[in-house]
Amino acid sequence: MFAYFDCFSGLSGDMILGALIDLGVPVEWLDTQLKRLPLTGFTLDVHSVYRHGIRGTKVTVKIQNDVPVRAFADIRRMLQESPLPPDVQGSSMKIFDRIAAAESFLHGCPKDQVHFHELGAVDALVDVVGSCLGLDYLGLRKIVASRIPLGTGWIDCAHGRLPVPAPATLEILKGVPVHQTEIPRELTTPTGAAVIATLSEGFTRMPDMVVEKIGYGAGTRDLKEMPNLLRVVVGRPSPPLEGTAEHIVVAECAVDDMNPEIFGHLMERLFESGALDVYWIPVFMKKNRPGTLIQVLCKEKEREAVLRCLLSESTTLGVRFSEVPRWTLPREPVTVETIYGPLPAKRIREPDGKWRIVPEYETCRKIAKERGIPLRDVYSAVSAAGNGLAVPDAVSS
Repeated sequence: MFAYFDCFSGLSGDMILGALIDLGVPVEWLDTQLKRLPLTGFTLDVHSVYRHGIRGTKVTVKIQNDVPVRAFADIRRMLQESPLPPDVQGSSMKIFDRIAAAESFLHGCPKDQVHFHELGAVDALVDVVGSCLGLDYLGLRKIVASRIPLGTGWIDCAHGRLPVPAPATLEILKGVPVHQTEIPRELTTPTGAAVIATLSEGFTRMPDMVVEKIGYGAGTRDLKEMPNLLRVVVGRPSPPLEGTAEHIVVAECAVDDMNPEIFGHLMERLFESGALDVYWIPVFMKKNRPGTLIQVLCKEKEREAVLRCLLSESTTLGVRFSEVPRWTLPREPVTVETIYGPLPAKRIREPDGKWRIVPEYETCRKIAKERGIPLRDVYSAVSAAGNGLAVPDAVSS
């Protein structure tokens, strides 16, 4: 199982935590785990909200006491001495280290001495550690994310009036694909940026996957431009495409002077020579003459036999050859019990892993002719019998 963070409206620590709770992390369990840290005087307010008609989970950390100003060294010590699971402890440390490194660079002070309200605040600790706890609870060891959108304008914080994106956010997102929007709000916060930049293995469009669950974490503001939500999609990798990869030969020539009656005989001879398939394609040739492009698919070992057949049975003076890659779905011959008796068919495995039964044309045509019934009735009988048996252990080979 892995998670795709669809950050169409940015992200923040509380949006990440809300999406994970929306995916099934129990609030009571999360609260108990967080209070194993030396943190007091806070409660989690979790409720549903709607953003442009879409329901999401909003998490607010309510603080009852004054928040002490903590340096990064205090945060690190707190996490190292905590009884948190090793993976949660390690991930939380990396996220805070990333934030502290950005602030250290921006303010020109040693990383351990970085101290300011935002880093030491209880809500930042809850968002970061809670997000790591939630990911661990859901068993999400792999995270992939979309490009990160950034707003524009200005924000007021402990350091004064700053441009959006905030300098710390932009510093944290070094090496991460971002894109600018015209929305005059802070879409991505330093905490959200640090979590995704630290934990995500890549930033791309949604990968091929089988979707299992979807969670929505809501931001505080109700933006008029878009739903202020973070969408986290949980799923498993799509099953590998089964089939056979090979190279085949394409032989082709064009004729404009051959008796149309010969084409039927030529096709029969080509199949006898080992052709996999034969096509007649209408074309216009030199001097605007209508003609036919003869195209034959075959294996390499049948190349010479097909060449001899085309040169001897058609009016062409030459044949072009090219090699092309081909991918074919898994298939095998089976016998299906129908109202007309046992009939041969093909069992084919689809890309999604399902099987389907395909009737054999020549056999069905023979039954239809012998019994004086429409060919489609025989096809329907084979398909109907096969649909209920289109699994490997249910159909006799």
